[in-house]
Amino acid sequence: MATIHHIASVSELDSLFAANTYVAIDFTATWCGPCKTISPVYEKLAAQHGIPGALAFAKVDVDAAQDVARKYNIAAMPTFMFFKEGKQVAVNGHQMIRGADANSLTQASQKLGGLAKVKADA
Repeated sequence: MATIHHIASVSELDSLFAANTYVAIDFTATWCGPCKTISPVYEKLAAQHGIPGALAFAKVDVDAAQDVARKYNIAAMPTFMFFKEGKQVAVNGHQMIRGADANSLTQASQKLGGLAKVKADA
């Protein structure tokens, strides 16, 4: 079962990028109601699709890791972003997903999971 990486700095995120081909990030805040609502969905998706070295799921608390939130211009929570080899990519036409959109998040995670599985099996 894949774990969710809790990122506290840009350098921690860079290390995660270096260790994984794909990374999904949930930009969240402890006070954010919709973040709390979508969190169990994100955790389930991480458990289903995370593949160490191929696809990592991360959470960034925007208050605790302001440097990371600033780097990616996060203005709304939750915001989900997707990366390949450390560069932001669109998944299923979404450059990012803003808000607790479980359907879009599930579809994006399934797509990344499929790509990561192909990479891991290669």
